Amino acid sequence: QVLLVESGGGLVQAGGSLSLSCAASGRTFSNYAMGWFRQAPGKDREFVAAIRRSGIGTNYRDSVKGRFTISRDNAKNMVYLQMNNLEPEDTAVYYCAADRYYRLELTEQAQAYDYWGQGTQVTVSS
Repeated sequence: QVLLVESGGGLVQAGGSLSLSCAASGRTFSNYAMGWFRQAPGKDREFVAAIRRSGIGTNYRDSVKGRFTISRDNAKNMVYLQMNNLEPEDTAVYYCAADRYYRLELTEQAQAYDYWGQGTQVTVSS
């Protein structure tokens, strides 16, 4: 069992930045690939970014490439999402998630992730 707690959401104007954090506790954090997902009202949950267990190797959805950066600190059991140049379309509840299976490729499928945080709201005003 892994417990995930997100923080860092808030309200920001378009073009601004936010940094999300996700604290993990429980099993060995470095045994999990980590991902960030988001869900806007009335929409399905969608993949945002993922990072390998070691921290070397990342993947992003196309619309956030060049604006968002995922990183992790295995010594602190933390994963981060730095979001720059935010757009109103980025407004959503953001979730971090843990994937316990080793995969050759980072997965973008929400159903592949085993543990989820409670989410943090990000609102970008125009």
